[in-house]
Amino acid sequence: MELGGQQPFIDRKIAVGTAFEANAEIGEARDIARSFLVSVQAVHALPVSAQAMGAVQLVVSELVTNVRKHAPGPCLLDLEISQGAVQISVWDSSTSLPSVQAADPERIGHHGLEIAMAVSQTFCVHREPVGKRITTSVVLADHPSGSGAGPGPCDL
Repeated sequence: MELGGQQPFIDRKIAVGTAFEANAEIGEARDIARSFLVSVQAVHALPVSAQAMGAVQLVVSELVTNVRKHAPGPCLLDLEISQGAVQISVWDSSTSLPSVQAADPERIGHHGLEIAMAVSQTFCVHREPVGKRITTSVVLADHPSGSGAGPGPCDL
């Protein structure tokens, strides 16, 4: 089909979303993230580095774990490819905003958000009419320094 002598541009969103009950297994969320990225590579021919594959699964695991520990009810997980990165979004029904503690190697536990921020390019928390949404992004290609880019401005 041609429009005015030009081929139509078809913009296909590469995304997946799922809802989890409060008792969902964290491994199930990681499996969804891994399957999504494998599909991104196989079906859409987009390169996904091993570093990105691991970082996305880690971030999904940490965010869904926080929901399971601190928020009643279900959560929503959305993954979308945008501008060379995976946008990871987790919604939950709690209106309490998470507190990110300063790095402390002596502290036992409570490192989840700290870890997610360290491997993410962006990290944003937004209140919603019901609950809140945490959105991060992880670049698909390896960062030149060999580590995550670290959290940048909230530009999502």
